[in-house]
Amino acid sequence: MASFGSLKSEIFDREERKQQYQAQIRGLNAHDRHKKFLKDYVAFYGKEKPMSLKLPVKTDQDTLREGFRFIRSEEDDKDSSWEQRLVKRYYDKLFKEYCIADMSHYKSGKIGLRWRTEKEVIAGKGQFVCGNKHCDEKDGLASYEVNFTYVEAGENKQALVKLVTCERCAEKLHYKRRKEKEQLDRREKEENKRKRYQSRSDHDTDEEYEEREERRKISERRDKKEHKRKREISLSDDDTEEKHDRKGLGKKEKEELKRNSCER
Repeated sequence: MASFGSLKSEIFDREERKQQYQAQIRGLNAHDRHKKFLKDYVAFYGKEKPMSLKLPVKTDQDTLREGFRFIRSEEDDKDSSWEQRLVKRYYDKLFKEYCIADMSHYKSGKIGLRWRTEKEVIAGKGQFVCGNKHCDEKDGLASYEVNFTYVEAGENKQALVKLVTCERCAEKLHYKRRKEKEQLDRREKEENKRKRYQSRSDHDTDEEYEEREERRKISERRDKKEHKRKREISLSDDDTEEKHDRKGLGKKEKEELKRNSCER
């Protein structure tokens, strides 16, 4: 028969282990506590070989990433689930006047936009500082109204938003459009050049075509010179005729003619 001292020691040890276990459980968060309970259940009540359980865990960040909308609609606000309430609470904390841009892939025309946070509003980022995420320029800023085209929840959407950038980042903003315009102009020039070559005669070679163009230019210059010479001769004849008419006049008539010329 066990003595009273051994029974007392066993009871104290059991209570001490219980308190340690409870202290350990209280120090865990809900997810870690859940995993420990499952592990203990498998170890003590399950099969001999413990099985590893991997449960999918959905955090608040995952919920925001799935349910967030750049611009919320009335249908989004009608959903009263806790996920949508969480997303709307985060959406209401954003400042939706100016945007912050990510231009790390500007050469391919992929520019990401998002609304500003309270910390960025206090720092002046996006309004008094360049709105590019990786730029802190404060001089030479300009405001642009950007037609933001994006894909959200499997739908193509558009929104007009304001973006403040410096001169260097503004070039990045319009980089793809400028390149497309240059390529279009280049294609038009090549098309016009091709049409000019097609307009030639099939029997003409490049040398004959250039020679004919050179003769045409020489002929045009010759015609311009001839026209100029004839005009000078015409003016000279008018001056000679006027001088000849003056010779036949008397002294009195010449003075009268001179007086009339001065009056005019």
